Amino acid sequence: MRRREFIGLVGGAAAAWPFAARGQQPAMPVVGFLNAASPAAYAPMVAAFRKGLTETGYVEGRNVVIEYRWAEGRHDRLPAMAAELVRRQVAVIAATSTPAAPAAQAATSTIPIVFTTGSDPIQMGLVASLNQPKGNVTGVTALGVELSSKRLELLHELVPKATIVAVLVNPTNTFAETEEKNLQEVARTLGLQLHVLHASTESDFEAVFATLGQLQAGGLVIGTDPFFISRGEQLGTLAVRHAVPAVSQSREFAVAGGLVSYGVDLTEVYRLAGVYTGRILKGDKPADLPVQQATKIEMYINLKTAKALGTEVSLPLLGRANGVIE
Repeated sequence: MRRREFIGLVGGAAAAWPFAARGQQPAMPVVGFLNAASPAAYAPMVAAFRKGLTETGYVEGRNVVIEYRWAEGRHDRLPAMAAELVRRQVAVIAATSTPAAPAAQAATSTIPIVFTTGSDPIQMGLVASLNQPKGNVTGVTALGVELSSKRLELLHELVPKATIVAVLVNPTNTFAETEEKNLQEVARTLGLQLHVLHASTESDFEAVFATLGQLQAGGLVIGTDPFFISRGEQLGTLAVRHAVPAVSQSREFAVAGGLVSYGVDLTEVYRLAGVYTGRILKGDKPADLPVQQATKIEMYINLKTAKALGTEVSLPLLGRANGVIE
C-alpha cells in the first residue's frame, strides 16, 4: 500500500471514531410528565420539579429528557396521553395531578409512576399503604379535598352574615362528588345554605358568576382542582369584577384580586416528586419509596379586596396569614 493511501485511511478512521463512539453512548433517560392542567399556570411547579431532579443529579437537557403532556383541563384526554407515554417507553411517568395518577396507573403496570395528589392515594387505589406502596407506583400526597371544608369555614369567618354561599367544582374530576358531600355537611354545621355550581371549561366561568347574583350568594368557595389552579388569575379577576368574597387554593387567585387563598405549597409537592423521580432513575424501586406527605399550608389575604368588599379581617386571622396583599 502506498504511504499516502495509508495516511488517508488512518486519518479517515480517526475522524469517524468520535462519531461512532458517540453513537454507542447510552441515550438519555426520558421522563414523561403528565398533568391535567396547562403549562403557563404551572410554571413554578415545573421549576420545582426540575429542582428536585437536580438535587439527585439530573438536569433537563444535559442528562435527562422530559416529555410534557398537558390536558389543559380536559381530564378525558389523560388516558390517551398516558398511553402515548407508555408507547414512547419513558423511564418514569411523573403523574403530577390527582386526575393524572389513575390514568397513568391504568396505562402501565411496569413503568415506574411518581404521582402528586390532593386525595388519599390508598382510597384511590394507587398504593396498598403509604409506608409500603408495592407495585410500580409511589409519590407525594398533600392535603387537597380536605381543605375545601377549611375554605368554607374561612369564608364563614370573613363574611359571617352571609347565609347563602356557593361552591364551584369541576364535574369531570373523579372526586367532585366527595368534595360536594363534605362541603354540604360542613355547611349544615355552620347553618349555611350551600349551592353547588359546575365548571369544566373557561367558557363556564361567566355563567357561574352570573348565577351567584341570581342566588344572592354572599360568597364563593372554589373547589380543589388542577384546572381551577391553572385559571387562578382569571377567577380572581372575575371575583373582583363581580364583587364576590371568594376563597381558592391558588395564591395567584389572591394576587389577582381574590379575597383569600388557602392551600398546600404546591412547589414543595412538585420538588419532592422530582426528587423521587431522580431516585428511580438512579435505580430505586417505587415499592421501596414510601409515599411522602406534604403538609405545609399557605394562606394569602388580599386586604385591598377586603376593603373594597367592606369585609373586616380580624387581627388573629391576619396573624395566621403567610402573606398580605395591599
